[in-house]
Amino acid sequence: MQPRTSVHRNHLKTILFGTVAAFLVLSLLLYPEQAFDSALKGLKIWWDVVFPALLPFFVASEILMGFGVVHFMGVLLEPFMRPLFRVPGTGAFVMAMGLASGYPIGAKLTARLREQKLLSRSEGERLVSFTNTADPLFMFGAVAVGFFHDVSLGVVIAIAHYTSSLLVGLAMRFHDPRGDSTPPVPSDQSFFLLRAFRAMHQARLKDGRSLGQLMGDSVTSSIQTLLLVGGYIIMFSVITDVLTKIGVTELLAGFLGLLLSLLQIPTELAPALITGTFEITLGAQRASVAPETVDMVYKIAVAGVVTAWSGLSVHAQVASILSKTDIRYTPYFFARLLHGVLAGLITLIIWDPVHQYLLSDAAIPAFLQQVPEAGWTSMLERFLHIGGRALLLLTGMIVVATAIRWIRRTAAALRRAG
Repeated sequence: MQPRTSVHRNHLKTILFGTVAAFLVLSLLLYPEQAFDSALKGLKIWWDVVFPALLPFFVASEILMGFGVVHFMGVLLEPFMRPLFRVPGTGAFVMAMGLASGYPIGAKLTARLREQKLLSRSEGERLVSFTNTADPLFMFGAVAVGFFHDVSLGVVIAIAHYTSSLLVGLAMRFHDPRGDSTPPVPSDQSFFLLRAFRAMHQARLKDGRSLGQLMGDSVTSSIQTLLLVGGYIIMFSVITDVLTKIGVTELLAGFLGLLLSLLQIPTELAPALITGTFEITLGAQRASVAPETVDMVYKIAVAGVVTAWSGLSVHAQVASILSKTDIRYTPYFFARLLHGVLAGLITLIIWDPVHQYLLSDAAIPAFLQQVPEAGWTSMLERFLHIGGRALLLLTGMIVVATAIRWIRRTAAALRRAG
C-alpha cells in the first residue's frame, strides 16, 4: 500500500498534467491558424536542417558500432576517459560525435551503448550530461552569422559552450559515486593497437550481422529516431508560438525580469530566456533582436545560456530516447542547468580578451567562416564538414591517451629499475 503523501503527490501530478493539457488544447482551438503556421515552420526546420544534418551521422554511427569501431576506440581511449570523466573509453566515440554533430546524437549513442552493456547506468548518466551539446554549425551558422551577423561572435559562444560542457563532465564524475562501473579494459603485454583491433574483431563477430542487414537496421533505427525528433520540434514550435500569442510568454518574462534586475542583468533579455526555455533557436533569435541599449556581451551571454540549456524541445527528445534504457533523465536536467549557468558566466569572463582579439574576420579560420548552408543540396558538404571535426576530436583524444599510456609505462619501468 502506497504512503498517503505519495498518493497525494500522484493526485496533484494528475491534476497538474490534466490542467496543462486541457489549457494547451483549448489554446490550439482558439488559435488554429497560428498553430497551423507554427507546425509548418517546425516541419520546415526539421526537413531542411535537422533531417539532412543528422541522418548520415545516425546511420554511420550505427554501422560503426556494428563493426566494433566503438570497442576499438574503447581500448585506445580508456586512459583518457576513465580518469577524467569516470566513463569507459567507449564514451570517447559518443563525446566526439556529440560535440561535432549536436543534439540529440549524444543521447542516442549513449542509449545504444547502454543497450549493449558497454556502460553502467551511472556511467550513462555521466556521459549523456556533457556529450549532448550544440554543434559548431548551429553556433557559427545560425546564431553568430544568421542572428547576430558577425562570425567572430561564434568563437565566443563556442569557447564558452564547449569549455562549460567539459566542466560539467568533470563535475558529473562525482555523480552517483557508489554506482556500478564497467570493468576496465583488460591489459596485457601486447601492443595496444593490436589489443584494440582484437576487441573490434571480437565485437564484430559477436554482432554477427552482414553488411546489408546492418545498413538496413541502421537506416530503420535512424529514421525512427528522426521522426521522433521531428515530432517534438513541430510540437514545441506550436506550443511556443501559441503561448506567445496568448501572452503567457510575456507574463513569465515579467516575473523573470524582476530576478534579472536583482542580478543587474538587462530586463529586456527576459523574453529571450523564457522563449529559449522552450525552444533553443527562437530564444537565441530573440536575444539577437533585443534593444540596442542592451550591451552586446549580455546578448551573447543569454544566447550562450539558451544554447547550453537547449530548450524543452531537446529535453523531451532526450527523455524519450533515454526512456528505452534505465538511464534517468533527472541528472541530465540538472546538468543542463549547470551548463547554462557556466556558459553565461564564462561568456562574461572571456568577452573582453577574446572579442578584442577577434575584431576582424581575418582572425577566424576559413573553415568556420564558410559554414555550409542547410538543406539537401549540401548534405555531402555538411557530412564532410562535421565528420572532419569528429575525426579531429578523436585524433586529439587518441594522441593524449597514447601520451598517458607512454608516461605510465615509462614511470613503471623507472620504478622497476629503481
